[in-house]
Amino acid sequence: MESFGRILKGYKDTLNGYKLSMVEITDASVLAKSEQKFHPIAVKSTNQSDFIEGVVFEISEAELLMADSYEVDDYKRVDVVLESGKLAWVYVAA
Repeated sequence: MESFGRILKGYKDTLNGYKLSMVEITDASVLAKSEQKFHPIAVKSTNQSDFIEGVVFEISEAELLMADSYEVDDYKRVDVVLESGKLAWVYVAA
């Protein structure tokens, strides 16, 4: 609600070949919003059996640009094929 002004629709899916890590956030505006110094980040793994389970949210192009403006330089947006075979945008380690 806070980020997009609405409840997002989503479904569970899996991102294969990645693992979760943490990144320290130093951007003051992001720290003020999240109140968390460390945020999770997807990192490409050398172990193809690694995976991240999560939720894919359906958002508009304008909302995607809003998400881009929120993310700090430690993240980059890439397109991936999920376990379901669907294409999705994911923020990963830059």
